[in-house]
Amino acid sequence: MTSRERVVAALTFSRPDRAPRDLWPLPYVSLFRKNELDEMMSRFPGDFGRPELSPGSDDLDLQKLSRSGSYKDEWGSVWQVGEPGVIGEVKQPVLADWSALRTFRPPWETLKERDWNHVNRTCDASQLFMVSGVCARPFERLQFIRGTENLYIDLAYDTAEIRLLIEMVREFYREDVVAWSRSNVDAVFLMDDWGSNTSLLINPAQWRVVFKPIYAELCEIIRSAGKFVFFHSDGNIEAIYPDLIEIGVSALNSQLFCMDIERLGERYRGKITFWGEIDRQRILPYGTPEEVRAAVHRVRKALDAGNGGVIAQCEWGKDNSAENIAAVFEAWESNCVSSRGIS
Repeated sequence: MTSRERVVAALTFSRPDRAPRDLWPLPYVSLFRKNELDEMMSRFPGDFGRPELSPGSDDLDLQKLSRSGSYKDEWGSVWQVGEPGVIGEVKQPVLADWSALRTFRPPWETLKERDWNHVNRTCDASQLFMVSGVCARPFERLQFIRGTENLYIDLAYDTAEIRLLIEMVREFYREDVVAWSRSNVDAVFLMDDWGSNTSLLINPAQWRVVFKPIYAELCEIIRSAGKFVFFHSDGNIEAIYPDLIEIGVSALNSQLFCMDIERLGERYRGKITFWGEIDRQRILPYGTPEEVRAAVHRVRKALDAGNGGVIAQCEWGKDNSAENIAAVFEAWESNCVSSRGIS
């Protein structure tokens, strides 16, 4: 199988020859451990590609994080990078004060500046399964614009201002998703971190009223264009798993080890593709290679029905050893899958 065929087989439960591989190196690894990263990718080639929006644009994004200091994002909020290679946080939200809302506008020019010919040529020249860059993160964007504490208060009071801002963000991301859906990528990538270690960050009922319709509209656009929907969300999001399945998410990347992995498998195996992951809070940074392999075994036994529905994804953070990352993919390569899962 080509990489594209393998991923499609995993997404459609059509018995791929192996679980597709997807390694996420965080900026620190890409910037300061490149030799280790190159060796890992040589040993375990990935099945996924992510086209640049224009030649060299990925390098520019890494340059922002290559040194400590501050920078302004395209929406106007100021970020602080405290340690080179480690993604910083917003220190000056552009709309910390609602008085600036009257003149605030989304950065429409960033959508117009994209080189879609470059994106399409890159996709057409590759046998990898091509996924867009992150193109919609409404909850996180609202936090970046208003500040996290302000946003939670806004949602609690449901003011006219927050409704207007939500609609601005929704309209921007709708256009972004439409553009990606017209391109030659195989899947469009949505994300928002919705969970703490124990529960959803807001009441699930409020999530269904305010945010679920936004995601549902985006999923409809993507699926109508014949693309797959890939979604990432950190934390314990078990409460909204059925909602994400209902609106058409094809592959879900979530922190499995914050939830009951076996229960997720019992309820949702065969209904959605589990796009990783392996525990990056404890096992990957602090565990042994043997513990890493045991974690992969647990995920496969719970979630792999033997006909697809799983992707061998893991994140490579600053404090993860190369040995533990290699152990992830070694364990996924082991031949111990029965007709129902791990034997």
